[in-house]
Amino acid sequence: MQTKPLLFKVKSYTNLSRDELYTMLQLRAEVFVVEQDCVYQDIDGKDDIALHVLGYKEKELVAYTRIFPPKTYFEYASIGRVVVRASERKHAYGYDLMKKSIEAVEHTYNTTTIKISAQTYLKSFYNNLGFKEVGEGYLEDGIPHIGMIKTS
Repeated sequence: MQTKPLLFKVKSYTNLSRDELYTMLQLRAEVFVVEQDCVYQDIDGKDDIALHVLGYKEKELVAYTRIFPPKTYFEYASIGRVVVRASERKHAYGYDLMKKSIEAVEHTYNTTTIKISAQTYLKSFYNNLGFKEVGEGYLEDGIPHIGMIKTS
């Protein structure tokens, strides 16, 4: 059985429909708050300055990131809130999502240098996409993270 490819949309906050915003926030809460059992403020006042990468399988949102231009979140452009619904991870959609997000950063912000704050257990996933660890690990919302940068 062949895996269905995701259909991606890249949208600014003002171009998100009410339903897109709702399902995006619902997916983030499903994974980051409920699945990871982490109580934190997901709605952080930064969605309005981000571009949102939404990945749909048929009509269901199953993958998402938000991206920022340089000097708004970090010194470099950045990708965050990387999420794939648990039931869809077996299809390796995380790689498709990140490749689309990297492409969106390069096209929109005209840069190939991207910084992320990665959950430590996902280092090898991000290494496979060209990201390298920088600095020491740290706790973010009680979860071990590491800074990582991709330069080309």
